[in-house]
Amino acid sequence: MKVLILGLLLSFFNVAHADTSHLEQVLQGAQRSAENKARDRFRHPEQTLKFFAVEDTMTVVEIWPGAGGWYTEILAPYLKDHGKFYAAHFAEDSEVPYFRKSWRQFVDKIHAQPDIYGKLELTALQPPKALQIAPNGTADRVLTFRNVHNWMKGGYADAVFTAMYRALKPGGILGVVEHRSQPDATLEQQIESGYVSEAAVIAFAEKAGFKLLDKTDINANSKDTKNYPEGVWTLPPTLRLGDMDKAKYQAIGESDRMTLKFIKPRADDR
Repeated sequence: MKVLILGLLLSFFNVAHADTSHLEQVLQGAQRSAENKARDRFRHPEQTLKFFAVEDTMTVVEIWPGAGGWYTEILAPYLKDHGKFYAAHFAEDSEVPYFRKSWRQFVDKIHAQPDIYGKLELTALQPPKALQIAPNGTADRVLTFRNVHNWMKGGYADAVFTAMYRALKPGGILGVVEHRSQPDATLEQQIESGYVSEAAVIAFAEKAGFKLLDKTDINANSKDTKNYPEGVWTLPPTLRLGDMDKAKYQAIGESDRMTLKFIKPRADDR
């Protein structure tokens, strides 16, 4: 019996170690630019993906990866061999010029490296028309990074959280990273500043059917005072004020961020 238990423990350790090594290899991979790697100290991708319990055999959806696909550079190669990866981007025919430009830049990027991104499946998230980010009930994980404020501004946060809920399997995990406001920030202040309260994110998620599992401060930044002329975009990487007080804002670093983990309950958990 002791031998059996020891063997199981060693097997578990080896699997966990192999998975960690794979993620570390991807994080150091040539597909990531030096500039993007330099931002790991603010975005903590290894710790964040481990907190969301993302494994390379899973079906994962990334919401709105943006023009450059910062997390796509990690998730696509990580999932390429044994998992499945959906990038739910803007709609190709969006009426918003910025969205169309971002979509085109992202598509050009993935087409330029088919060995890295060839198995990526591109879907569209553009409420109210495009909400099918993956086949219903198929995703193990849905991940969104710094997007909730945009959905609030657009007035379709409820629709997006419902779409994410539908895509997940029962027992699947929604991982949310978002700029974190002061707890007493009004809705108008959140929309204008880009900083969102944890209570607002939790309310959107619970309304869609999710339950909060856990939260962590791995993406917190105590230097962020959240009271800048151009909201969160005053800070790196945007630095919307240009050279004005640039050194001060660079010293603060990227925004203070909440990192929340929700679950889509199984039928017997409701």
